[in-house]
Amino acid sequence: MTKILAFAGSSSPTSINHQLILNITGRISDHTIEVLNLHEFEFPMYSIVKEKEGFPQNVKFLYEKIVEAPALIIAVNEYNSNVSGFFKNIIDWLSRVEKKFLDGKKILLMSTSPGQRGGASALEYCKNQFPRFGGNVVESFSLPLFYENYDSEKEVIVNEVFDLGIIDVVTSFSQQINE
Repeated sequence: MTKILAFAGSSSPTSINHQLILNITGRISDHTIEVLNLHEFEFPMYSIVKEKEGFPQNVKFLYEKIVEAPALIIAVNEYNSNVSGFFKNIIDWLSRVEKKFLDGKKILLMSTSPGQRGGASALEYCKNQFPRFGGNVVESFSLPLFYENYDSEKEVIVNEVFDLGIIDVVTSFSQQINE
């Protein structure tokens, strides 16, 4: 049984990417999962001046949680065809604590958005950046048109094709983290 840390890179209390995280983690029963809701944490904007004052407690807390988990599930949100400033700021802080803060981590990377691209630009950004920090994105999935394909009240993906795609991705990820 592998420990998995899961979180969405969003500061919104109504994050659709956090809803996606909850759906995905609810499908995994053969591993230990800890879900963090990052909107509950304060992260000051990174600057060299702030870094010289010391690493904020929440940055150290998240870094330690990442270190403890061999596998991660991350749902990244997208603003204007890029990762949100909130998530980029977290990456900046973590990479200053340790450049290879994702060293050896197997990652299931996901995204969703109300649009037809499903956060694909932010997903691609992370797929390209995470290896720089030592991460191994072993699976990824983008869910487009969130409000058409997801029932928030029932917490289910209503589009059968996307649901089957997620089942395949989650099954593959679970198998890969056992290797």
